[in-house]
Amino acid sequence: MANGIIDTLNVKTFFRMKKIGLLYGQENSFPQAFIDRVNAKNVNDISAEFVSIDKVIQGIPNEYAVILDRISQDVPFYRTWLKQAALEGSAVINNPFWWSADDKFVNNELAARAGVNVPKTALLPSRDLPVNTTDQSFRNLIYPFDWESIFAHIGFPAYMKPYNGGGWKHVYKVNSAEEFFAQHAHTGQLVMMLQEEIEYDSYYRCYCIGGKYVRVIPYDPHQAPYQRYLDKAQGDDDLEGVIIEQVANLNRYLGYDFNTVEIAVRAGIPYVIDFWNPAPEADEATIGAENFEWVVETAANYAIERALKQLPGTDNLTWGAFMTHAVPGNQTAIVPGAKKTAAKKSTTPVGAAPAEKKTAEKKTTEKKAAAKKEPAAKKTTTKKAKAKE
Repeated sequence: MANGIIDTLNVKTFFRMKKIGLLYGQENSFPQAFIDRVNAKNVNDISAEFVSIDKVIQGIPNEYAVILDRISQDVPFYRTWLKQAALEGSAVINNPFWWSADDKFVNNELAARAGVNVPKTALLPSRDLPVNTTDQSFRNLIYPFDWESIFAHIGFPAYMKPYNGGGWKHVYKVNSAEEFFAQHAHTGQLVMMLQEEIEYDSYYRCYCIGGKYVRVIPYDPHQAPYQRYLDKAQGDDDLEGVIIEQVANLNRYLGYDFNTVEIAVRAGIPYVIDFWNPAPEADEATIGAENFEWVVETAANYAIERALKQLPGTDNLTWGAFMTHAVPGNQTAIVPGAKKTAAKKSTTPVGAAPAEKKTAEKKTTEKKAAAKKEPAAKKTTTKKAKAKE
């Protein structure tokens, strides 16, 4: 019993001290700068340090009031540990439960429901059968897929990319059905999206912290990585206010605390191109000294803000407007002028007629004629798209 009292006092002491922990990976400049900045502010009973984990045992709480996550997207062990930490009362930035459920295709759907302009997008089944599956695993998938309707809806040129990828990996620009099938043949088990190309007049990458602090940066995705972030004078001041509002609203709707949004402006209309970046790059050499200073200062202030509000033993996560509206069965979309409707309590899936999914080798012979017959997998490839997402 005495040990139990001591353990309880230790836990209370940990939370009273309000430690801010940083979970990070291969990056170098931002982590140390963030830790130093928080500590330099000398806020009473708040300190920052790199997270240290030597064991994870159910029922034993961690010592952090706030955890800034910069790496769990690559380390599943960390993602589960963060969920446990959140259940214990840590304010995790970003919410590990929502981040685990979200993806680029879902993001696009939610953005459209929030009244934000997005490119037309279609989800595609993987080219090859996933591990531990057979043709019978895809009885609900009609084959051949209706490529003709997809191509007619999206149009060409278009971008093909993974539905949950990042780092510009496996992103292709395709100009025709033939190019699409040639590239898709090399995607293996990846689930891809086909997305309309937005021919833009200007392009921006925007940091958003806390759903309210936004930095709009002119950005040229065609340049080399260290030359993409442009001087703010190269942006459009008249558009900045509109972009700030859309970026903040979108992040509050999705519930992201630390994120970047890429926006292409076509004919004066902003389109969000990519906004599933909850661990965005923050290297000083890449984003530039002024942007780096803004990110470090804003992230430090926000982490302290979350630490001051954190209540031990309660839910201290950020849940976006989408979730807070959907969970009680109320409004699931926030679209200007849209009539509020109650969310359905349950839905009955409408399945396609059973059809046997052909193996990868048969895919080259059974495409709809109108969609243009898919050629056999070729070794030639088209140039990888330079414009991100």
